[in-house]
Amino acid sequence: MHIAAYYPPHLGGVERVAQALARALAERREVEVITTALGSDVSPGPDALLGSEASNGPENGAMRVRRFRAAEVAHTPISWGLFAALLRAKRGAVWHLHCAQALIAEQVMIAARLRRQKYLLHLHLDVDSSGPLGRLLPLYKKHIFARAMRAAAGVIVLTPAQAAFVEHAYRVPADRIHIVPNGVGREYFIQSRRSPDDEGSPESGPLRLLFVGRLEVQKNVARLIDALALVKEKVELRIVGDGALRAQLEQRAAVSGVPVEFAGALHGENLLRAYAEADAFVLPSDREGMALVALEAMAAGLPVIATDVPGNAELIGGRGLLAAPDATALAAAIDAVAADRGLRTELAQRCADAANAYTWDAVADRVEQIYDEVYR
Repeated sequence: MHIAAYYPPHLGGVERVAQALARALAERREVEVITTALGSDVSPGPDALLGSEASNGPENGAMRVRRFRAAEVAHTPISWGLFAALLRAKRGAVWHLHCAQALIAEQVMIAARLRRQKYLLHLHLDVDSSGPLGRLLPLYKKHIFARAMRAAAGVIVLTPAQAAFVEHAYRVPADRIHIVPNGVGREYFIQSRRSPDDEGSPESGPLRLLFVGRLEVQKNVARLIDALALVKEKVELRIVGDGALRAQLEQRAAVSGVPVEFAGALHGENLLRAYAEADAFVLPSDREGMALVALEAMAAGLPVIATDVPGNAELIGGRGLLAAPDATALAAAIDAVAADRGLRTELAQRCADAANAYTWDAVADRVEQIYDEVYR
């Protein structure tokens, strides 16, 4: 049973990771997703099965998604229906919590104690502050969230650096921490890209730079727009995604006079086409867990430029190009990639080679090993 605050079509990398992993596991076992209706196009009842997804796996595999009404306060979902569903959940199931928000971990912890049930906490990103209530976050993390972390039978993290952080900051025993990277779907692996001599390539026109992600504070797309205003080479930026800051970012781009296309959210073939049509990928975030969009760009054979911050450093270091998290450094990195065809080719090859190690089948194998260890 996968438990997630949000789930596609709600926008976000954590949501897409939860969906991809649930689908991969549904080819092997029965999977149920418990989530909220926030960001979906359905109108839930108080305890209604709103939709189901059939897996493509063997006949004994199955998957369904249950969505519940929720209120959202400071980007934090609150759902009594979800908590009630946990109390009524099928006994003997594996509870796999996808966590990047406050409050949901505590609901799972309380329900698990009442049910005498083990659970796994999959930490995609450390809980971050949002709005005026963010001032209370340090106390919340120390006295409440940390308890939910330590009460888990196992904590899944994305990188060794994240494992060290969880052990130090939340005092989770090292033998209960499991490192499992994100994966990338095979559909993102592009076998051949256009030659730099083709029409529309950076040798005959502007570098086509792509960003994919939520337009929220953590992604810091404002930094990217400011960097583009400092770039000396010819560069065009395409922003794929949506969010609360879109109007503000559009205004910033207009005032800066930089060439930016806001394409909105894209999915499926449209998203694949966006990767295929780009020349390079950029991620200007303040922090990441392990950015799914960066993995997708790497699989698509794109050179990746990213800020040198936690999450990006582990994934992109030695493969793509890291820049200090400020507009000037990011602009210099974009200029370097735009001006140097050889550098683009080298970075693209490194990224593509590295992406081969990240598949959802491999991730599902490792997660099932953890299930066996924790629930044996």
